[in-house]
Amino acid sequence: MIDRLAAALNYDQEALGLRHQRQQVLANNIANADTPNFKARDFDFGRELSRAMDNGGGEGGLALRTTAVGHIPARGRASAVGDLLYRVPAQPSLDGNTVDMDVERVRFADNAVRYQAALSLLNGRIQGLKSAMQSE
Repeated sequence: MIDRLAAALNYDQEALGLRHQRQQVLANNIANADTPNFKARDFDFGRELSRAMDNGGGEGGLALRTTAVGHIPARGRASAVGDLLYRVPAQPSLDGNTVDMDVERVRFADNAVRYQAALSLLNGRIQGLKSAMQSE
């Protein structure tokens, strides 16, 4: 039963995890807007979510190495983001920084709204599952 619930919510878990990681990357770009030679980074959310789901949605993970015969083999979770891409600036700056604050603010706000929408959808799914499991 728990396996089915975990599988039903796996997509939402992956999506929220990726949204969280993207928010951190965008916040890092904003924080380093005045740092000389800082290169703005981002990743393609759709591609990374597809990759995470194709890899079993975090079920496979990484095999952890055991150093002794008595150790219990375990699996760790792989990093969700495969590769961070560098953003190509619309207008280069003299100090080599590629952060465009207008672009970063828009992407940050867009990601925050999408994160909140994903949470609302997940909450609705959980409420639906709870009502289906309750006896009448």
